[in-house]
Amino acid sequence: MTTPVTIIGAGLGGLTLARVLHVHGIPATIYEAEATPAARTQGGMLDIHDYNGQPALKAAGLFEDFLGLIHKGGEASRVLDKDGTVLLDEPDDGTGGRPEVHRGDLRRILRDSLPAGTIAWGHKAAAVRPLSDGRHEVAFSDGSSVTTGLLVGADGAWSRIRPLLSDAKPEYVGTSFIETYLCEADTRHPAGARAVGGGALFALAPGKGILAHREPGGVLHTYVALNKPQEWITGIDFTDARAAAARVAEEFAGWAPELTALITDGETPPNPRAINALPIGHRWNRVPGVTLLGDAAHLMSPFAGEGANLAMYDGAELGNAIAAHPEDIEAALTAYENALFPRSAAAATEAARNHKICFGTNAPHGLVNLLTGYEQAE
Repeated sequence: MTTPVTIIGAGLGGLTLARVLHVHGIPATIYEAEATPAARTQGGMLDIHDYNGQPALKAAGLFEDFLGLIHKGGEASRVLDKDGTVLLDEPDDGTGGRPEVHRGDLRRILRDSLPAGTIAWGHKAAAVRPLSDGRHEVAFSDGSSVTTGLLVGADGAWSRIRPLLSDAKPEYVGTSFIETYLCEADTRHPAGARAVGGGALFALAPGKGILAHREPGGVLHTYVALNKPQEWITGIDFTDARAAAARVAEEFAGWAPELTALITDGETPPNPRAINALPIGHRWNRVPGVTLLGDAAHLMSPFAGEGANLAMYDGAELGNAIAAHPEDIEAALTAYENALFPRSAAAATEAARNHKICFGTNAPHGLVNLLTGYEQAE
């Protein structure tokens, strides 16, 4: 293939695609809206699955580097009720196939594996238009533009590339997260640290929950989940961190204090995040010279733990397809999309089911049953 691949978005999926292409000697350029690699924090812990995320890293030649990032003990999980009673406690015995790593570390090894100049930072896609013969022109907010024979939208939930292929837009699933962090938790917040344990915590009740992950360095990353209209969340003034945390904590009146402390003792301003998803089974007709991967293709709720894994797997599979058909890009894109659609539909179905189980009328027992193999969707 003589025309470089143009990738919009330097998330995990776009980086994996560029890396796999590089392994095969195929040039690519990533255009990323963020000004620098350190422009923002890169989320929390990810469980990287042995059936999609890990094979993607092997295709990228980075599996050994990945092994060095694993947060030992982080695969542990526990489910609590609102009184703090432990209903399920699964330790990390190293055999689960879903080791935990920090998203920022994973992004770093992918980024550092690319040749200098592969990523054009500070290039936010502002508009895109089709030309002829499968070519597209992408205009950036700084006034520059690029014309490409192969355009890949790896630009997330609100993709600028998706409208070339589909009219679908993400919709609110009815749940919002409010995120906060506790630092040096074992010494400064011991009750919360004991509640969370060594990995992931799910303290649930119908319509709400306090979720948390233990991160390296004694950090607890809390995700407060509430089934609320978006207007309820936007009605809270999150610029007043203390008042916002107190308002969110009111929704958990009567819960165990070691759980509510994960909200009220947060050491970073509470950060609201609406959970959105594309329609389950989202697909498009083949359009010459353009495709999507990751959240741009199949945004789903996080309750199957598949988002980052699928994004990397998409990138690896697309890279391998291009390498297999370097002189027939349409054949490569067709093969890639024919496999993409059913696997993403299956994962989105699982995510929607798990979302319902986590906050349904049988919470938290529904999640216990799911994790022990007994739960059916309500």
